[in-house]
Amino acid sequence: MGTGMGGARGGAGGGGWVPGERWWRVPFLALASVSFLISLILLFLSAPRLRLPSVAPSAAAASAVRRGPDAPPCLAYLLTGARGDGRRLLRLLLAVYHPRNRYVLHLSADAPDDERLILAAGVVAAAPAVGAFDNVAVVGNPTAGTPVGSSGLAGTLRAAALLLRLHPDWDWFLTLNAADYPLVTQDDLIHVLSSVPRDLNFIDHTSSPWVILNRRFIEYCVLAWENLPRILLMYFNNIIQPQEGYFHSVICNSLEFRNFTVNTDLRFMQRDDPAQAEPPFLSWEHYGQMVDSGAPFARPFQENDPLLNQIDGNILKRRSHGPVPGAWCSGRKRWFGDPCSQWGDVNIVRPGPQAVKLHQYVNQTLEEAKSSSNSCRR
Repeated sequence: MGTGMGGARGGAGGGGWVPGERWWRVPFLALASVSFLISLILLFLSAPRLRLPSVAPSAAAASAVRRGPDAPPCLAYLLTGARGDGRRLLRLLLAVYHPRNRYVLHLSADAPDDERLILAAGVVAAAPAVGAFDNVAVVGNPTAGTPVGSSGLAGTLRAAALLLRLHPDWDWFLTLNAADYPLVTQDDLIHVLSSVPRDLNFIDHTSSPWVILNRRFIEYCVLAWENLPRILLMYFNNIIQPQEGYFHSVICNSLEFRNFTVNTDLRFMQRDDPAQAEPPFLSWEHYGQMVDSGAPFARPFQENDPLLNQIDGNILKRRSHGPVPGAWCSGRKRWFGDPCSQWGDVNIVRPGPQAVKLHQYVNQTLEEAKSSSNSCRR
């Protein structure tokens, strides 16, 4: 994918709006920019969510979470799925849950309201910490879930706006799909990311739609204090798959952010044929390579694939009815008990063996990012 403004997929086309255009385009652009800005402000202020049932947030628990540059990073997750993906999203949430983090769950508009309500109830039942830390939201008025068109990008920006409005204290925004699954614990991931500069953005420049973006860049895209995000959004709203190019084009054409990119989405995928639109489902034959890669996430998995149980048991140590145990879980480990039903200091993380591979993986990607051929730096 091209990374310049004139690239076929990486920019706004060879005839973009630049100084020297005909004078009559100026008022049109101004009107469109103002209209778009108003729409984003309304979206930012009114993004709806479902209230989780029987949740009583604890002020003491929330105040116990340390934030800031001297504290472990806080991750903001967007977990997305379509009709019938409610159980997969719940499992994915439990696999990546940590009280320090923030989460938005989005089941697309083709899913019935009952599925969203069941998902919300399942979250509270499976992870009691959610009630105390009030860090999970289920989108109550979703966008369409089609892989083409502007709805997917609109849903991502809307979820980002919701996270900024509810919890403006996170460091990175991560997008995961129901077909994704982690290969490391959140203790592993938070520990490794603690040594990574928080102004970096992990984004595959070859048009992968899954991204890990820092909060400052998300604010730039949502609040759009410059024209670039607005202009490119108007352009990408008219292409088939805008999520494969919008964030990439904004960041690579922004003087403020283009020098802070790492050319990877931190996911393991097996592409037998580069021409395939989607990589094939992962299977047992990929397990060793997948784990040894050190990548924190992998995709795509089939629903209820036994391979997920292998990851739960061997890597995450997660039981089927609760979140992945971490240093924050202080309950006793029993056969029918959930050690994460009680918690201690959530600012402490205890990395496991997979953190060593993750650290090597991240260090390698950071070294590669220094090469001009592996970033959009100018």
